[in-house]
Amino acid sequence: MSRALYTPALPGLSTTDDLDTVINWGLGADSTAYLARVLTDPAAYGIDLDRTVVLYMATGSEWPETRMLVEEFMLPLLREHGVRFVQLARNGHLKSDGLTILDDSRRPERLFARGPWTLWDDQEAVGTVPQQAGTRKCSLWAKGDVGDWWLEQVFGGRPFRQILGFNADEEGRRFGDQVASKVAGRSGEFPLIDWGWGRKQCENYLYTRFGAYWPKSYCSFCCFPASMGALPAHLERMRSHPEIAGEVLRLEYTAMSLNPNAKLYGRKSLLELFDPTQPRDRACLAAFERELDMPWALYHVRRLFLVADDGRRRPVKRSTERVDLGRPHQLARKLTTVSERHRVDVEHDPLYGRTRAWLRPRAKTWPMAEELFTTAPAGVINKQDTGFESAWRALISNPVAQLPLA
Repeated sequence: MSRALYTPALPGLSTTDDLDTVINWGLGADSTAYLARVLTDPAAYGIDLDRTVVLYMATGSEWPETRMLVEEFMLPLLREHGVRFVQLARNGHLKSDGLTILDDSRRPERLFARGPWTLWDDQEAVGTVPQQAGTRKCSLWAKGDVGDWWLEQVFGGRPFRQILGFNADEEGRRFGDQVASKVAGRSGEFPLIDWGWGRKQCENYLYTRFGAYWPKSYCSFCCFPASMGALPAHLERMRSHPEIAGEVLRLEYTAMSLNPNAKLYGRKSLLELFDPTQPRDRACLAAFERELDMPWALYHVRRLFLVADDGRRRPVKRSTERVDLGRPHQLARKLTTVSERHRVDVEHDPLYGRTRAWLRPRAKTWPMAEELFTTAPAGVINKQDTGFESAWRALISNPVAQLPLA
């Protein structure tokens, strides 16, 4: 079996055959409160530490204060009790890329912030941001899938229980987890719900125990603070870390260059939430401008919005091709000159430098197609969905004039 998919336990640790309990730890207040409380008397909570592993999946974009608290308070606690702590991460976009075991130890000395491939890497490579619509696919991709691959390799269908830190305010997540889990032999448990511990109780317990407020754990570019009513607190967190705000602004700006609808918070973009007249917001915007000081690219972007035979909308297909590489003003001048020659309208952002030309604007009804050239930071790869060209030719009966930009 390749090391990318599985690494044996380190010398001196329990073998995988001895395990029957897995505790998922997401680093946030809920699962941390559970773990800290259980370690006061594991046996009283039905935990045999010799047969238990704490599992953490590194997303790559955890906030610095969360990592600091974990290393200051929780890792010493795990070492004191000899808790086996396994840290995992993805190797790449595909399941076939496998996973990496970043650490497997009963004396963990550090929290690994990222692995070989992160959710950020994935989003940046294709020029998009996480989506609010539907299930939390980003979390399933970065954490759920990785954990399940490890569990399948380790348990091979043997019965085990998996403890998740959903708090009592999230009763519905219990049933969602029972539906979503596909690992054979797994039985999910939700002790915080059974205890009646909501978010506030978890925070209060950790403050009493450690004398520190434990913030929410989520990626710096998470799209859900808006829907959770936590956007003001999220923006304050951004203002405390302007360098992180600058990175996230660049990610969103790139995505919106390729697709104007790719705002981080659905109808709102992160960029429009910062007020340049406010000093702390100006610091974030200045960090954003520094982030844009990098090579840019000129992209040819096409999208197809198709319907199935039964009339239902199919997933959007996209083709992204890097046409040229250079500085923003050079690429803008090239796109503008050629577009004007062919009487194609051009949009230009004078503040941050993006230039965009629409060859085929999006229509109002499906099926439809759109096509544009745009400049953006050069982190997006060439990518075309399977079957795109044949579907494009089938839908586009009246091709528009092409811009000779290659």
